[in-house]
Amino acid sequence: MPKSNLRYFFAGILSFAIWGFFSIPLRNLKAFPSEEILYYRIFTSLVFIWIAILLFRRKQLKADIQYLMGVTKKQRRTIGLQIAASTVFLTLNWYTYIYAVNNVSLQSAAFAYMVCPLLTAFGGFVLLKEELSQLKLISLGIALLSILLLATGSLIEVAWSVIIALLYAFYLILQRKMQNMDKLNVLAVQIGVAVLLMLPFYLSKHEDFPTSLWFWGNISVVAVVFTIIPLFLSLYALIGIPSSTLGIIIYINPIIAFAVAILYFNEHIDTHKLFAYLLLLVSVFVFNWGIIKDMFNFRRKTV
Repeated sequence: MPKSNLRYFFAGILSFAIWGFFSIPLRNLKAFPSEEILYYRIFTSLVFIWIAILLFRRKQLKADIQYLMGVTKKQRRTIGLQIAASTVFLTLNWYTYIYAVNNVSLQSAAFAYMVCPLLTAFGGFVLLKEELSQLKLISLGIALLSILLLATGSLIEVAWSVIIALLYAFYLILQRKMQNMDKLNVLAVQIGVAVLLMLPFYLSKHEDFPTSLWFWGNISVVAVVFTIIPLFLSLYALIGIPSSTLGIIIYINPIIAFAVAILYFNEHIDTHKLFAYLLLLVSVFVFNWGIIKDMFNFRRKTV
């Protein structure tokens, strides 16, 4: 890999490595209801992301505003519907992930992001008519076998994993369809829409306003360190490396998440689960074999 691209490569690695440790601040907030964590994550993220955009990305914001003014009314309506639908999927993904980490198991949350890229590819194949090679279809079959194997051990855990993964997969599929707008600006609007969606629930059902510095410290860490910063890094990485390479790097997230669950939180993993996880890992390698082979060939040529 050329030296000029190394900073983009390491930015991608760092973004997914950060997300791998996400369970730690969430577990720190385990005493609080999942919906309350979600409310304040969204509200705090909205403040920080718009501060970041107004301070550092005003050029991209102006470009997107000009783009929206230049498209037809029908196109604006389509973009609005895509943003609304993707916001629903993203918000539900955030809630189910928070709930799974604090009420189901860390492994179920980590497994979700191992299987998510595969489900996203399958969704793109079915919904967007994207082509999948025979090798990739075989890998999806192996992944399905892994999921079924896990389901025989713990149906609840695998159900949560698949739900989390499907919600994020549908979110990513919708993101693919919005190619002409800055991703961070779109995310900022989505978080704004999420705030509007959550406000009725917050006002009618929320607990007393948290005053604990421990709560606000962890929520701020979730909003800045585990939402804004890794998103900036992943977007920066895409400037210099292809999305296919970033698709390989994403697996750093669940690998670290599994390690945190087992080594830091002492979650037990039996032989049955371990075999299922290894089977999914095989599926990941088979699915991405073409990219992995190209990366090694490219490295040999540049050495």
